[in-house]
Amino acid sequence: MAAAMAPLCPCPPHGAAGARRCGRSCSGGGGGVPLTRPLPGAPQPVFAAAGGRERFETRVTTLENGLRVASQNKFGQFCTLGLLVNSGSRHEAKYLSGIAHFLEKLAFSSTARFASKDEILLTLEKHGGICDCQASRDTIMYAVSADAKGLDTVVNLLADVVLRPRLSDEEIEMTRMAIRFELEDLNMRPDPEPLLTEMIHAAAYRENTVGLNRFCPVENTDKIDREVLHSYLRNYYTPDRMVLAGVGIEHEQLVECAKKYLLGVEPVWGSGKTKDVDGSVAQYTGGIVKVEKDMSDVSLGPTPIPELTHIMIGLESCSFLEEDFIPFAVLNMMMGGGGSFSAGGPGKGMFTRLYLNVLNRHHWMYNATSYHHSYEDTGLLCIHASADPKQVREMVEIITREFILMAGAVGEVELERAKTQLKSMLMMNLESRPVIFEDVGRQVLATNTRKLPHELCTLISDVKSADIKRVVTKMLRNKPAVAALGDLTDLPTYEHIQAALSSKDGRLPRMYRLFR
Repeated sequence: MAAAMAPLCPCPPHGAAGARRCGRSCSGGGGGVPLTRPLPGAPQPVFAAAGGRERFETRVTTLENGLRVASQNKFGQFCTLGLLVNSGSRHEAKYLSGIAHFLEKLAFSSTARFASKDEILLTLEKHGGICDCQASRDTIMYAVSADAKGLDTVVNLLADVVLRPRLSDEEIEMTRMAIRFELEDLNMRPDPEPLLTEMIHAAAYRENTVGLNRFCPVENTDKIDREVLHSYLRNYYTPDRMVLAGVGIEHEQLVECAKKYLLGVEPVWGSGKTKDVDGSVAQYTGGIVKVEKDMSDVSLGPTPIPELTHIMIGLESCSFLEEDFIPFAVLNMMMGGGGSFSAGGPGKGMFTRLYLNVLNRHHWMYNATSYHHSYEDTGLLCIHASADPKQVREMVEIITREFILMAGAVGEVELERAKTQLKSMLMMNLESRPVIFEDVGRQVLATNTRKLPHELCTLISDVKSADIKRVVTKMLRNKPAVAALGDLTDLPTYEHIQAALSSKDGRLPRMYRLFR
Protein backbone atom coordinates (compact mmCIF):
# COMPACT_ATOMS: atom_id res chain seq x y z
CA MET A 1 0.00 0.00 0.00
CA ALA A 2 2.87 2.34 0.86
CA ALA A 3 4.35 1.85 -2.63
CA ALA A 4 1.09 2.92 -4.28
CA MET A 5 1.03 6.31 -2.51
CA ALA A 6 2.02 9.37 -4.57
CA PRO A 7 5.10 11.26 -3.37
CA LEU A 8 4.29 14.41 -1.37
CA CYS A 9 6.92 16.47 -3.18
CA PRO A 10 6.06 17.59 -6.75
CA CYS A 11 9.74 17.06 -7.69
CA PRO A 12 10.96 13.72 -9.08
CA PRO A 13 11.76 11.19 -6.31
CA HIS A 14 14.95 12.01 -4.42
CA GLY A 15 16.71 10.86 -1.28
CA ALA A 16 17.69 12.84 1.84
CA ALA A 17 20.65 14.47 0.09
CA GLY A 18 18.47 15.44 -2.88
CA ALA A 19 15.89 16.99 -0.55
CA ARG A 20 18.57 19.33 0.77
CA ARG A 21 19.49 20.35 -2.80
CA CYS A 22 15.87 20.83 -3.87
CA GLY A 23 15.00 24.55 -3.88
CA ARG A 24 11.27 23.96 -3.49
CA SER A 25 9.21 23.49 -0.33
CA CYS A 26 8.82 19.76 0.22
CA SER A 27 5.91 20.08 2.66
CA GLY A 28 3.42 19.25 -0.07
CA GLY A 29 1.06 22.25 0.35
CA GLY A 30 3.26 25.23 -0.61
CA GLY A 31 2.81 25.16 -4.39
CA GLY A 32 6.58 25.35 -4.92
CA VAL A 33 7.16 28.44 -2.69
CA PRO A 34 10.42 28.23 -0.67
CA LEU A 35 10.04 28.35 3.14
CA THR A 36 12.19 31.50 3.20
CA ARG A 37 9.48 33.53 1.38
CA PRO A 38 5.96 34.48 2.63
CA LEU A 39 3.03 32.68 0.98
CA PRO A 40 1.46 34.71 -1.86
CA GLY A 41 -1.98 36.11 -0.98
CA ALA A 42 -1.58 35.45 2.78
CA PRO A 43 -2.66 38.37 5.04
CA GLN A 44 0.10 40.44 6.63
CA PRO A 45 0.53 39.35 10.31
CA VAL A 46 -0.05 42.00 13.01
CA PHE A 47 2.01 41.38 16.15
CA ALA A 48 0.90 42.50 19.61
CA ALA A 49 3.22 45.21 20.90
CA ALA A 50 3.13 47.67 23.78
CA GLY A 51 5.23 50.73 23.18
CA GLY A 52 6.63 53.36 25.51
CA ARG A 53 5.60 53.64 29.16
CA GLU A 54 2.35 51.68 28.70
CA ARG A 55 4.37 48.47 28.91
CA PHE A 56 5.58 49.11 32.46
CA GLU A 57 3.24 51.68 33.92
CA THR A 58 1.23 50.98 37.08
CA ARG A 59 -1.85 53.22 37.06
CA VAL A 60 -3.48 54.43 40.30
CA THR A 61 -6.88 56.10 40.75
CA THR A 62 -8.34 57.24 44.09
CA LEU A 63 -12.15 57.06 44.42
CA GLU A 64 -14.28 59.61 46.31
CA ASN A 65 -14.40 57.41 49.43
CA GLY A 66 -10.57 57.17 49.60
CA LEU A 67 -10.24 53.66 48.14
CA ARG A 68 -7.26 53.36 45.77
CA VAL A 69 -7.51 51.33 42.56
CA ALA A 70 -4.17 50.20 41.10
CA SER A 71 -3.56 48.12 38.00
CA GLN A 72 -0.74 46.77 35.89
CA ASN A 73 -1.46 45.55 32.38
CA LYS A 74 -0.05 42.13 31.49
CA PHE A 75 -0.72 40.03 28.41
CA GLY A 76 -2.68 36.83 29.04
CA GLN A 77 -6.11 35.30 29.41
CA PHE A 78 -6.10 35.30 33.22
CA CYS A 79 -5.89 38.12 35.75
CA THR A 80 -5.07 38.35 39.47
CA LEU A 81 -6.87 40.90 41.56
CA GLY A 82 -7.69 41.49 45.19
CA LEU A 83 -8.19 43.84 48.10
CA LEU A 84 -5.29 44.70 50.41
CA VAL A 85 -6.16 46.21 53.80
CA ASN A 86 -3.78 48.22 55.99
CA SER A 87 -4.53 46.04 59.00
CA GLY A 88 -2.78 43.19 60.79
CA SER A 89 -1.47 41.90 64.09
CA ARG A 90 0.47 45.15 64.69
CA HIS A 91 -2.87 46.97 65.16
CA GLU A 92 -4.14 44.65 67.92
CA ALA A 93 -2.67 46.47 70.96
CA LYS A 94 -6.13 47.62 72.12
CA TYR A 95 -7.85 44.36 71.15
CA LEU A 96 -7.56 40.67 71.91
CA SER A 97 -4.45 39.29 70.22
CA GLY A 98 -5.28 36.98 67.30
CA ILE A 99 -8.04 38.87 65.45
CA ALA A 100 -6.07 39.09 62.17
CA HIS A 101 -5.40 35.33 62.41
CA PHE A 102 -9.16 34.74 62.81
CA LEU A 103 -10.02 37.00 59.85
CA GLU A 104 -7.51 35.15 57.63
CA LYS A 105 -9.17 31.81 58.43
CA LEU A 106 -12.72 33.21 58.07
CA ALA A 107 -12.06 34.73 54.63
CA PHE A 108 -14.20 33.56 51.69
CA SER A 109 -16.85 32.07 54.00
CA SER A 110 -20.58 32.87 53.75
CA THR A 111 -21.58 36.47 52.97
CA ALA A 112 -24.76 38.52 52.43
CA ARG A 113 -24.98 37.17 48.84
CA PHE A 114 -23.39 33.73 49.17
CA ALA A 115 -24.85 31.14 51.55
CA SER A 116 -21.61 29.18 51.96
CA LYS A 117 -17.94 28.87 51.02
CA ASP A 118 -18.92 26.19 48.47
CA GLU A 119 -21.17 28.67 46.66
CA ILE A 120 -18.25 31.14 46.42
CA LEU A 121 -15.94 28.46 45.06
CA LEU A 122 -18.55 27.32 42.49
CA THR A 123 -18.99 30.94 41.31
CA LEU A 124 -15.20 31.28 40.89
CA GLU A 125 -14.99 27.88 39.18
CA LYS A 126 -17.17 29.18 36.32
CA HIS A 127 -14.33 31.58 35.51
CA GLY A 128 -11.51 29.10 36.28
CA GLY A 129 -10.81 31.01 39.48
CA ILE A 130 -9.03 30.30 42.77
CA CYS A 131 -8.99 32.42 45.94
CA ASP A 132 -6.68 32.97 48.90
CA CYS A 133 -6.31 35.18 51.96
CA GLN A 134 -3.05 35.95 53.80
CA ALA A 135 -2.60 38.01 56.94
CA SER A 136 0.80 39.44 57.87
CA ARG A 137 1.84 41.85 60.62
CA ASP A 138 0.75 44.94 58.70
CA THR A 139 -1.49 43.78 55.81
CA ILE A 140 -4.43 41.47 55.14
CA MET A 141 -4.70 40.43 51.50
CA TYR A 142 -7.76 38.88 49.79
CA ALA A 143 -6.82 37.67 46.29
CA VAL A 144 -8.46 35.91 43.34
CA SER A 145 -6.94 34.61 40.09
CA ALA A 146 -9.51 34.06 37.34
CA ASP A 147 -10.32 34.54 33.64
CA ALA A 148 -10.24 38.26 32.84
CA LYS A 149 -13.74 37.98 31.31
CA GLY A 150 -15.13 37.35 34.79
CA LEU A 151 -13.82 40.68 36.17
CA ASP A 152 -17.27 42.04 37.10
CA THR A 153 -18.24 38.87 38.99
CA VAL A 154 -14.90 38.70 40.82
CA VAL A 155 -14.93 42.34 42.03
CA ASN A 156 -18.55 41.90 43.19
CA LEU A 157 -17.53 38.74 45.07
CA LEU A 158 -14.47 40.39 46.66
CA ALA A 159 -16.57 43.36 47.85
CA ASP A 160 -19.06 40.95 49.44
CA VAL A 161 -16.34 38.81 51.07
CA VAL A 162 -14.50 41.80 52.59
CA LEU A 163 -17.38 44.12 53.53
CA ARG A 164 -20.35 41.81 54.12
CA PRO A 165 -19.23 38.52 55.71
CA ARG A 166 -21.84 36.73 57.83
CA LEU A 167 -19.39 35.46 60.48
CA SER A 168 -21.87 32.84 61.66
CA ASP A 169 -21.44 31.06 65.02
CA GLU A 170 -20.75 27.79 63.19
CA GLU A 171 -17.98 29.37 61.05
CA ILE A 172 -16.38 31.01 64.10
CA GLU A 173 -16.40 27.67 65.95
CA MET A 174 -14.79 25.92 62.94
CA THR A 175 -12.14 28.68 62.84
CA ARG A 176 -11.37 28.14 66.54
CA MET A 177 -10.74 24.44 65.84
CA ALA A 178 -8.59 25.23 62.78
CA ILE A 179 -6.46 27.71 64.77
CA ARG A 180 -5.96 25.29 67.69
CA PHE A 181 -4.82 22.61 65.24
CA GLU A 182 -2.43 25.07 63.50
CA LEU A 183 -0.89 26.09 66.84
CA GLU A 184 -0.32 22.43 67.78
CA ASP A 185 1.21 21.75 64.38
CA LEU A 186 3.48 24.81 64.74
CA ASN A 187 4.98 23.43 67.96
CA MET A 188 5.50 19.94 66.50
CA ARG A 189 7.06 20.97 63.20
CA PRO A 190 10.73 19.97 62.62
CA ASP A 191 11.39 23.39 61.06
CA PRO A 192 11.06 25.97 63.86
CA GLU A 193 11.62 29.00 61.57
CA PRO A 194 8.03 30.44 61.90
CA LEU A 195 8.26 30.09 65.71
CA LEU A 196 11.70 31.76 65.83
CA THR A 197 10.47 34.61 63.61
CA GLU A 198 7.67 35.26 66.14
CA MET A 199 10.17 35.12 69.03
CA ILE A 200 12.72 37.49 67.42
CA HIS A 201 9.98 40.06 66.71
CA ALA A 202 8.72 39.76 70.30
CA ALA A 203 12.29 40.33 71.57
CA ALA A 204 13.06 43.23 69.20
CA TYR A 205 9.77 45.13 69.67
CA ARG A 206 8.66 44.14 73.15
CA GLU A 207 4.87 44.42 73.43
CA ASN A 208 4.44 46.98 70.64
CA THR A 209 3.40 47.06 66.95
CA VAL A 210 5.29 44.42 64.92
CA GLY A 211 6.36 42.69 68.16
CA LEU A 212 2.75 41.63 68.87
CA ASN A 213 1.96 37.96 68.25
CA ARG A 214 0.89 37.15 64.68
CA PHE A 215 -0.72 33.88 65.76
CA CYS A 216 -3.76 33.78 68.03
CA PRO A 217 -2.77 32.65 71.56
CA VAL A 218 -4.66 29.47 72.63
CA GLU A 219 -6.30 31.28 75.57
CA ASN A 220 -7.88 33.83 73.20
CA THR A 221 -9.53 31.36 70.79
CA ASP A 222 -12.73 31.15 72.89
CA LYS A 223 -12.82 34.89 73.65
CA ILE A 224 -12.93 36.13 70.04
CA ASP A 225 -16.52 36.29 68.75
CA ARG A 226 -18.56 38.22 66.16
CA GLU A 227 -18.84 41.30 68.39
CA VAL A 228 -15.05 41.52 68.90
CA LEU A 229 -14.44 41.03 65.16
CA HIS A 230 -17.01 43.71 64.18
CA SER A 231 -15.47 46.17 66.64
CA TYR A 232 -12.05 45.67 64.97
CA LEU A 233 -13.42 45.69 61.40
CA ARG A 234 -15.30 48.97 62.06
CA ASN A 235 -11.99 50.72 62.78
CA TYR A 236 -9.64 49.13 60.26
CA TYR A 237 -11.72 47.99 57.25
CA THR A 238 -12.39 51.51 55.96
CA PRO A 239 -12.01 52.48 52.24
CA ASP A 240 -9.09 54.86 52.92
CA ARG A 241 -7.10 51.88 54.33
CA MET A 242 -7.74 49.69 51.25
CA VAL A 243 -6.29 49.15 47.78
CA LEU A 244 -8.02 47.23 44.99
CA ALA A 245 -5.10 45.94 42.90
CA GLY A 246 -5.27 44.06 39.61
CA VAL A 247 -2.80 42.57 37.13
CA GLY A 248 -3.78 41.56 33.59
CA ILE A 249 -6.79 43.88 33.23
CA GLU A 250 -7.59 47.28 31.74
CA HIS A 251 -7.43 50.06 34.33
CA GLU A 252 -10.68 51.75 33.21
CA GLN A 253 -12.62 48.47 33.56
CA LEU A 254 -11.27 47.90 37.07
CA VAL A 255 -12.16 51.47 38.13
CA GLU A 256 -15.71 51.02 36.76
CA CYS A 257 -16.16 47.78 38.72
CA ALA A 258 -14.74 49.43 41.87
CA LYS A 259 -17.23 52.31 41.56
CA LYS A 260 -20.07 49.84 41.01
CA TYR A 261 -19.36 47.50 43.95
CA LEU A 262 -17.09 49.35 46.43
CA LEU A 263 -18.48 52.89 46.41
CA GLY A 264 -21.29 53.68 48.83
CA VAL A 265 -21.51 50.09 50.14
CA GLU A 266 -22.74 49.74 53.72
CA PRO A 267 -20.58 47.14 55.56
CA VAL A 268 -22.35 44.66 57.89
CA TRP A 269 -20.69 46.28 60.92
CA GLY A 270 -22.10 49.71 60.02
CA SER A 271 -20.28 52.80 58.81
CA GLY A 272 -20.02 54.79 62.02
CA LYS A 273 -17.04 57.02 62.74
CA THR A 274 -13.78 55.16 63.38
CA LYS A 275 -12.20 55.53 66.79
CA ASP A 276 -9.14 54.02 68.46
CA VAL A 277 -7.20 53.56 65.20
CA ASP A 278 -3.69 52.63 66.31
CA GLY A 279 -1.15 54.81 64.51
CA SER A 280 1.77 53.79 66.78
CA VAL A 281 5.27 53.84 65.33
CA ALA A 282 7.36 50.73 66.00
CA GLN A 283 9.67 51.12 69.02
CA TYR A 284 12.78 48.94 68.79
CA THR A 285 13.67 47.71 72.29
CA GLY A 286 16.04 44.78 71.78
CA GLY A 287 16.06 41.95 74.31
CA ILE A 288 15.92 38.17 74.55
CA VAL A 289 13.14 35.58 74.34
CA LYS A 290 14.09 32.06 75.42
CA VAL A 291 12.01 28.89 75.16
CA GLU A 292 13.50 25.78 76.81
CA LYS A 293 12.17 22.83 74.81
CA ASP A 294 13.06 19.18 74.38
CA MET A 295 13.83 18.89 70.65
CA SER A 296 15.13 15.30 70.80
CA ASP A 297 11.95 13.72 69.40
CA VAL A 298 10.89 16.44 66.91
CA SER A 299 11.46 14.25 63.86
CA LEU A 300 11.30 10.52 64.42
CA GLY A 301 11.45 7.95 61.63
CA PRO A 302 14.03 6.10 59.53
CA THR A 303 16.25 9.21 59.25
CA PRO A 304 15.46 11.37 62.29
CA ILE A 305 16.76 14.94 62.51
CA PRO A 306 19.25 15.14 65.40
CA GLU A 307 18.45 17.22 68.48
CA LEU A 308 19.28 20.85 67.69
CA THR A 309 19.31 24.18 69.49
CA HIS A 310 18.16 27.14 67.40
CA ILE A 311 19.43 30.70 67.87
CA MET A 312 18.38 33.84 66.02
CA ILE A 313 20.24 37.12 66.55
CA GLY A 314 18.90 40.31 65.00
CA LEU A 315 19.59 44.06 64.86
CA GLU A 316 17.36 46.93 63.73
CA SER A 317 17.86 47.85 60.05
CA CYS A 318 15.47 50.34 58.39
CA SER A 319 12.01 50.69 56.89
CA PHE A 320 11.33 49.89 53.23
CA LEU A 321 10.56 53.60 52.68
CA GLU A 322 14.14 54.67 53.49
CA GLU A 323 17.01 54.92 50.98
CA ASP A 324 19.11 52.51 53.05
CA PHE A 325 16.61 49.71 52.35
CA ILE A 326 18.41 48.79 49.10
CA PRO A 327 21.93 48.50 50.69
CA PHE A 328 20.37 46.32 53.44
CA ALA A 329 18.75 44.09 50.79
CA VAL A 330 22.15 43.71 49.07
CA LEU A 331 23.81 42.96 52.44
CA ASN A 332 21.20 40.29 53.20
CA MET A 333 21.86 38.68 49.80
CA MET A 334 25.63 38.86 50.40
CA MET A 335 25.23 37.03 53.75
CA GLY A 336 22.86 34.44 52.20
CA GLY A 337 23.37 31.03 53.78
CA GLY A 338 21.05 28.05 54.13
CA GLY A 339 21.20 24.45 55.37
CA SER A 340 24.37 22.41 55.72
CA PHE A 341 23.13 20.09 52.97
CA SER A 342 22.60 21.64 49.53
CA ALA A 343 22.59 20.20 46.05
CA GLY A 344 24.73 23.17 45.04
CA GLY A 345 24.64 24.51 41.52
CA PRO A 346 24.37 28.05 40.11
CA GLY A 347 22.18 30.50 41.98
CA LYS A 348 22.04 28.45 45.18
CA GLY A 349 24.08 31.01 47.11
CA MET A 350 27.05 28.69 47.70
CA PHE A 351 29.40 31.70 47.49
CA THR A 352 27.58 33.75 50.12
CA ARG A 353 29.41 34.58 53.37
CA LEU A 354 27.42 32.26 55.61
CA TYR A 355 28.34 29.32 53.36
CA LEU A 356 31.99 30.25 52.84
CA ASN A 357 32.79 31.45 56.40
CA VAL A 358 30.41 29.34 58.49
CA LEU A 359 28.90 26.19 56.97
CA ASN A 360 31.98 25.22 54.93
CA ARG A 361 34.33 25.71 57.91
CA HIS A 362 32.25 24.30 60.77
CA HIS A 363 30.88 20.89 59.83
CA TRP A 364 28.78 20.68 63.03
CA MET A 365 26.61 23.68 62.05
CA TYR A 366 23.30 22.52 60.60
CA ASN A 367 22.00 25.87 59.45
CA ALA A 368 23.08 29.50 59.06
CA THR A 369 20.68 31.76 57.19
CA SER A 370 20.27 35.52 56.93
CA TYR A 371 16.78 37.12 56.91
CA HIS A 372 15.65 40.70 56.39
CA HIS A 373 12.17 41.74 57.62
CA SER A 374 11.11 45.24 56.61
CA TYR A 375 8.05 47.34 57.49
CA GLU A 376 6.91 50.92 56.83
CA ASP A 377 8.55 52.27 60.02
CA THR A 378 11.30 49.76 60.94
CA GLY A 379 13.23 46.69 59.85
CA LEU A 380 15.14 43.73 61.29
CA LEU A 381 18.21 41.96 59.88
CA CYS A 382 18.80 38.62 61.58
CA ILE A 383 20.83 35.43 61.31
CA HIS A 384 19.30 32.07 62.24
CA ALA A 385 21.70 29.28 63.21
CA SER A 386 21.24 25.75 64.55
CA ALA A 387 23.62 23.16 65.96
CA ASP A 388 23.97 20.46 68.61
CA PRO A 389 23.14 21.80 72.14
CA LYS A 390 26.78 21.21 73.23
CA GLN A 391 28.03 23.63 70.56
CA VAL A 392 25.70 26.56 71.40
CA ARG A 393 28.44 28.77 72.80
CA GLU A 394 30.70 28.42 69.73
CA MET A 395 27.69 28.88 67.43
CA VAL A 396 26.73 32.18 69.09
CA GLU A 397 30.32 33.44 68.84
CA ILE A 398 30.53 32.51 65.14
CA ILE A 399 27.33 34.50 64.45
CA THR A 400 28.44 37.56 66.47
CA ARG A 401 31.77 37.52 64.57
CA GLU A 402 29.89 37.48 61.25
CA PHE A 403 27.93 40.56 62.33
CA ILE A 404 31.20 42.38 63.18
CA LEU A 405 32.81 41.27 59.87
CA MET A 406 29.89 42.87 57.97
CA ALA A 407 31.39 46.27 58.86
CA GLY A 408 34.81 45.27 57.48
CA ALA A 409 36.09 45.23 53.91
CA VAL A 410 33.62 44.19 51.19
CA GLY A 411 35.23 42.56 48.17
CA GLU A 412 34.28 43.94 44.75
CA VAL A 413 33.54 40.44 43.41
CA GLU A 414 31.25 39.43 46.29
CA LEU A 415 29.42 42.77 46.15
CA GLU A 416 28.82 42.47 42.40
CA ARG A 417 27.70 38.86 42.84
CA ALA A 418 25.22 39.86 45.58
CA LYS A 419 23.83 42.73 43.46
CA THR A 420 23.47 40.49 40.39
CA GLN A 421 21.80 37.77 42.46
CA LEU A 422 19.36 40.28 44.01
CA LYS A 423 18.43 41.72 40.58
CA SER A 424 18.06 38.22 39.17
CA MET A 425 15.80 37.14 42.07
CA LEU A 426 13.70 40.31 41.74
CA MET A 427 13.17 39.90 38.00
CA MET A 428 12.49 36.15 38.19
CA ASN A 429 9.91 36.63 40.95
CA LEU A 430 8.19 39.33 38.89
CA GLU A 431 7.63 36.83 36.07
CA SER A 432 4.76 35.52 38.19
CA ARG A 433 1.41 37.33 37.96
CA PRO A 434 0.42 36.82 41.65
CA VAL A 435 3.81 38.25 42.73
CA ILE A 436 3.30 41.35 40.54
CA PHE A 437 -0.17 41.73 42.11
CA GLU A 438 1.25 41.62 45.64
CA ASP A 439 4.05 44.02 44.73
CA VAL A 440 1.61 46.52 43.16
CA GLY A 441 -0.82 46.26 46.09
CA ARG A 442 1.73 46.57 48.89
CA GLN A 443 3.65 49.47 47.30
CA VAL A 444 0.49 51.47 46.53
CA LEU A 445 -0.89 50.77 50.03
CA ALA A 446 2.30 52.16 51.60
CA THR A 447 3.29 54.96 49.19
CA ASN A 448 0.37 55.59 46.74
CA THR A 449 2.77 54.79 43.89
CA ARG A 450 4.97 51.94 42.64
CA LYS A 451 8.69 51.78 41.96
CA LEU A 452 9.10 49.78 38.78
CA PRO A 453 11.55 46.84 38.45
CA HIS A 454 14.02 48.73 36.21
CA GLU A 455 14.11 51.60 38.74
CA LEU A 456 14.89 49.14 41.54
CA CYS A 457 17.60 47.50 39.42
CA THR A 458 19.23 50.92 38.91
CA LEU A 459 19.18 51.55 42.68
CA ILE A 460 20.72 48.10 43.32
CA SER A 461 23.47 48.74 40.73
CA ASP A 462 24.33 52.04 42.47
CA VAL A 463 25.12 50.40 45.84
CA LYS A 464 28.81 50.78 46.77
CA SER A 465 30.89 48.97 49.41
CA ALA A 466 30.93 52.27 51.39
CA ASP A 467 27.09 52.12 51.60
CA ILE A 468 27.26 48.61 53.08
CA LYS A 469 29.85 49.72 55.65
CA ARG A 470 27.79 52.80 56.56
CA VAL A 471 24.51 50.93 57.16
CA VAL A 472 26.24 48.15 59.13
CA THR A 473 28.12 50.62 61.38
CA LYS A 474 24.81 52.32 62.17
CA MET A 475 23.07 48.96 62.75
CA LEU A 476 25.74 47.70 65.18
CA ARG A 477 25.09 50.64 67.53
CA ASN A 478 21.72 49.09 68.51
CA LYS A 479 21.06 46.53 71.21
CA PRO A 480 20.63 43.03 69.77
CA ALA A 481 17.41 41.01 69.73
CA VAL A 482 17.93 37.31 70.56
CA ALA A 483 15.59 34.33 70.21
CA ALA A 484 16.67 30.92 71.53
CA LEU A 485 14.79 27.61 71.27
CA GLY A 486 15.75 24.13 72.50
CA ASP A 487 18.27 22.95 75.14
CA LEU A 488 19.74 26.26 76.34
CA THR A 489 22.10 25.01 79.07
CA ASP A 490 25.21 26.44 77.36
CA LEU A 491 23.61 29.62 76.02
CA PRO A 492 25.71 32.73 76.84
CA THR A 493 23.90 35.50 78.75
CA TYR A 494 22.27 38.37 76.86
CA GLU A 495 24.87 40.77 78.32
CA HIS A 496 27.70 38.63 76.92
CA ILE A 497 26.09 38.53 73.45
CA GLN A 498 25.68 42.31 73.60
CA ALA A 499 29.34 42.72 74.66
CA ALA A 500 30.48 40.49 71.76
CA LEU A 501 28.54 42.66 69.26
CA SER A 502 30.16 45.78 70.74
CA SER A 503 33.70 44.38 70.56
CA LYS A 504 36.16 44.67 67.67
CA ASP A 505 36.34 40.96 66.84
CA GLY A 506 32.86 39.73 67.89
CA ARG A 507 34.26 37.32 70.49
CA LEU A 508 32.39 36.53 73.71
CA PRO A 509 33.99 37.91 76.93
CA ARG A 510 37.09 35.97 78.00
CA MET A 511 35.81 35.21 81.50
CA TYR A 512 33.21 32.97 79.90
CA ARG A 513 35.83 31.25 77.73
CA LEU A 514 37.73 29.88 80.77
CA PHE A 515 34.98 27.35 81.50
CA ARG A 516 34.85 25.60 78.15
